[in-house]
Amino acid sequence: MQAAAPDGAPAPLTGFSDAQRLQALERWRLLRPHLEDDVPLAQIAASCGVPERTLRRWRAAYQAGGLAALVRRSRSDRGKVRMPEPLRLLIEGLALRPPRQSVAVIHRQAASVATAQGWPVPGYSTVHEIVRNLDPALIALGVEGSKRYREVYELVHRREASQPNQIWQADHTELDLWVIDPKGQPARPWLTAIEDDHSRAIAGYAVNLEAPSALSTALAFRQAIWRKPNRAGTCAASPRSSTSTTARISPPPIWNR
Repeated sequence: MQAAAPDGAPAPLTGFSDAQRLQALERWRLLRPHLEDDVPLAQIAASCGVPERTLRRWRAAYQAGGLAALVRRSRSDRGKVRMPEPLRLLIEGLALRPPRQSVAVIHRQAASVATAQGWPVPGYSTVHEIVRNLDPALIALGVEGSKRYREVYELVHRREASQPNQIWQADHTELDLWVIDPKGQPARPWLTAIEDDHSRAIAGYAVNLEAPSALSTALAFRQAIWRKPNRAGTCAASPRSSTSTTARISPPPIWNR
């Protein structure tokens, strides 16, 4: 049965969830004998187990706003601790001050300050909830120090390209082979490779007998940017930015040539 608001228009329930609509209909079903047949609320309360005071509140809400007014609204501050802001900041500060203190100690200190200031004294569970919701990284920084924070929470920022030729990276490796250097001595050469971050394509490379340096990296970038005799399967454009283990180079854009 579709219930109607006092003015005869259907109650607007489309904005509520199924559970809320069912709840409103159940409350209206309890009120219906009183609204339509003048059954006393005291009799309804005795038969359904709902306090008469609650039924009176539901009746007033229905008469004022129709069926939608019987929907139980969630509190806007649900889940938030209601207390003076300075007191909440005090509790957080005590929890972040070294050496680390138990919640019981923090609660006693907060209660003492609240009494002195004339504020409502917070319960233990309230203080525990505030401390529990603190960011673990913030606790590590405040209680254990910056060194511990860096060890546990600081991560190396990794930039990733969203399209080809946006970022190139240079890396070096010592090859697993031996060659004869100009002095006639055996040596292992170094390979410097330039890789497109997005496609993982090798844009260029350089092989040197010297250890990696800014010069060897620059030579590899030059080979990567320069035109190549065989264009198939090669990168022929310079990146907008580039990173390297030994150098950072930002050449001007040179697109396909």
